[in-house]
Amino acid sequence: MNMKKYWLFILLFVGMSSAAFSQDQQYTQFYAVPTVMNPAFAGASLQSRFALQYRNQWLGIPSGYRSYVASFDTYINSMKSGIGVVVQKDVAGVGNLARSSFNVQYAYETRIKKNWYIRPAIQLSIGSRSVDFNNLTFYDQLIRNNASTSLETYPGLSKQFFDTGAGILVYGPDLWFGASAVHLNTPDESLFETNSSLIPIRYSMHGGKRFRIKGHSLGRLDHHILIAANYMSQGKFDQLDLGFSYEFKPLFMGVWYRGLPVKSNGYGLPNRDALAFLVGIQAGAYNLGYSYDVTVSSLGAGNSAGAHELTLVYNMAVKVKSKRKIVPCAAF
Repeated sequence: MNMKKYWLFILLFVGMSSAAFSQDQQYTQFYAVPTVMNPAFAGASLQSRFALQYRNQWLGIPSGYRSYVASFDTYINSMKSGIGVVVQKDVAGVGNLARSSFNVQYAYETRIKKNWYIRPAIQLSIGSRSVDFNNLTFYDQLIRNNASTSLETYPGLSKQFFDTGAGILVYGPDLWFGASAVHLNTPDESLFETNSSLIPIRYSMHGGKRFRIKGHSLGRLDHHILIAANYMSQGKFDQLDLGFSYEFKPLFMGVWYRGLPVKSNGYGLPNRDALAFLVGIQAGAYNLGYSYDVTVSSLGAGNSAGAHELTLVYNMAVKVKSKRKIVPCAAF
């Protein structure tokens, strides 16, 4: 690794460890694991749902940004409630700067009119942040001809914190919209007692509409077009994911745009991020999705190599005697 990259990672580490505001990871297939976006989606299906999600972002940057999600949610008909569990982990850089969280969710569902339902929800979480100093390169190693070990001695650092969130979801036969707010208590995840690193509240508003395509030429095939959007704001940054998917079971495909080109981001640059392409297949109880983000921001000029994202969802059928509808959101 050359000198420029050494300094890049040193600056990255310093910036993340000092008094700063952290941000959450973003996902292209945010409807594949919707409970990450909004706890009100917990139990929104009549089936029990297991989901795995993996994102590898900016492959062109050494040891870029990797994210992992595992979730489970189900509906309890006797309580008119949904419960969910989400486990997340993000790892960045050669120092394995990591953030993990264990989230428990509860959503209560009630009908507000014929075929329309509302679901308020809460989320309680335990989070942690850690860094591995053994993988970092320090100044004394550089001046000693890139020595393999440092004279500096640091213990492995970690920080645990409590977190809270809430959300609401309203849906009908072919339309839904919701809002959520997480990190309501703005927890401090700094690894050093002398500094603070607050996680600002992340606000999200999202919704969509599903259209069934009818026509003699399609026969009895099940074809749908789904248009959806998700707006997120955290600290001084915000973005909009807007796109559509075409579903002709068992296949799915879609195109999404991430950014807000009408305004600048927190660094005074045009707020455009990525153009994403999605393909997927439904095989029985399983949904498998893959997406690739083409970076369209100034970061793309540095050969970031975009981002790959893979999701696997298993919908376990359960016997529920209920007339309620399911949320008509995207498969991915």
